[in-house]
Amino acid sequence: MVVNNGNAGIGVAASAAPDEASAPAPETRQAPELADKGLYLTGRPTLKQFLHHVRRHAVDPPAEADLIDEWNAANRVLRARERDEAGLADDAPIVQMGPEYTPLLSELLRDPLIRHGFNSVPTEVALVDLERIIVYQRHIDLGHVARLERELPPELSREQIFRLCLPHDHPLPPVRWSRTPRDKFVFVSPSNDLRFLGIMSLKSRDIPDTPHPGVLVGVVGIAVGFGSNFLNAVYAERRLILRNGSHRAYLLRKRGITRVPCIIQHASSRAELEVVGSSALRRDPDLYLSSPRPPMLRDYFDPALHKVMTVQQRLHQVTVGFDADESEIPAL
Repeated sequence: MVVNNGNAGIGVAASAAPDEASAPAPETRQAPELADKGLYLTGRPTLKQFLHHVRRHAVDPPAEADLIDEWNAANRVLRARERDEAGLADDAPIVQMGPEYTPLLSELLRDPLIRHGFNSVPTEVALVDLERIIVYQRHIDLGHVARLERELPPELSREQIFRLCLPHDHPLPPVRWSRTPRDKFVFVSPSNDLRFLGIMSLKSRDIPDTPHPGVLVGVVGIAVGFGSNFLNAVYAERRLILRNGSHRAYLLRKRGITRVPCIIQHASSRAELEVVGSSALRRDPDLYLSSPRPPMLRDYFDPALHKVMTVQQRLHQVTVGFDADESEIPAL
């Protein structure tokens, strides 16, 4: 089996179709712009990564010398923040939800994605403070934030905030997929949440509406799709690290809403963190758990710690393939 993740060129993606043909996009969904605004946290972790991101994504990249000056200035601010705001991320408050949330929680907990996606370590649904939460995602697509905001009323009720953070309907981003030669399938979407979900072992009863090519013994399903899209975080070593939902958290913080519902997975050790943490958190846990002042969601709103630039919009691509071999071996 081959699994590949990458970025495709500019284009317009349609909504998912139940077969290999692509269905037209819903009439209410606008075609993406070729360029948009993007925000990128700077000053860490490395200058090289910052330069690479700007060269790769910016429509009109500034001179490298100017970018180095910007990064160094942000790095100096961060050194001062590590002194003045040391411990700011420690003991982030987690507030239990009151009885007014009971109907919403009951509906949420019936979702199979909750039962099957958050059952590895102790997990709760509670209110968190966005001002105190750590982030690992360095970039924010401001165009995507604007599109999310256009769908919301000026004032959000408690229920609307809950459903924005923990959607029960799992809205599907636009996606196309098709079969290519040599038994490969290519999936393309503007959402970078598109991913290879793993292998599924199926039986004939699991696919009753598909004509069977023979008498089935078993079916191997190669699953591609999106994550649960719940705002969720990992609590480890007295710190709360946002794992999913950065754009919605940014939007809510922009609206002045800082206490929001979140699914929290409690990792009691670095070994458990290997199971439930994001890849960035697993690669460099000390940056998020031991640094006096780690990257925080509030940094997205600090002009001294981020760069906003016009970026070329990209599509996320996942390619999967399979290989089958038939042979004979001597009987035992």
